[in-house]
Amino acid sequence: MKLSLLIASLVTLGVTACSKAPDIQLNNGSDIDWQAAQGTTVVVNYFAEWCAPCLRELPELNEFHHDVVMNDSELTLIGISFDPMNNEQIQALADKHDIEFPLALSQPAPKLPFDRPKMLPATYIVGPDGEVTGPLLGEQTQATLNKAVAEARSE
Repeated sequence: MKLSLLIASLVTLGVTACSKAPDIQLNNGSDIDWQAAQGTTVVVNYFAEWCAPCLRELPELNEFHHDVVMNDSELTLIGISFDPMNNEQIQALADKHDIEFPLALSQPAPKLPFDRPKMLPATYIVGPDGEVTGPLLGEQTQATLNKAVAEARSE
């Protein structure tokens, strides 16, 4: 009897390990698994709707997404709301502010390889080797993001 419970437990653990949820699910239907993302560069921007500098940098992030990220298969940009929001609120926020890059859904909560920032706006760069740069605090431009990505890739 005990052996059958042990076998059932091991089978259940194996199924759970094989069906691991992604680390971050995005509002565009894709997801990020940090292990699978090794060898690529991920730019993570924290923002909040009440943060004026965050809202001012959104057009720059949209341009970076269109001009750089969409032309580089080894680069990803994602936004994460600093405030807790359900998935519908995140999509409404994206629509309201014309956010054209993917946003992390909050349910399930994203698993990140760094701590949540204490100030906004904050941007992290996860390099191809998994090393995290940041947070880069304050409004970012396409130029500052290009420089940070280049530095992360050269390490």
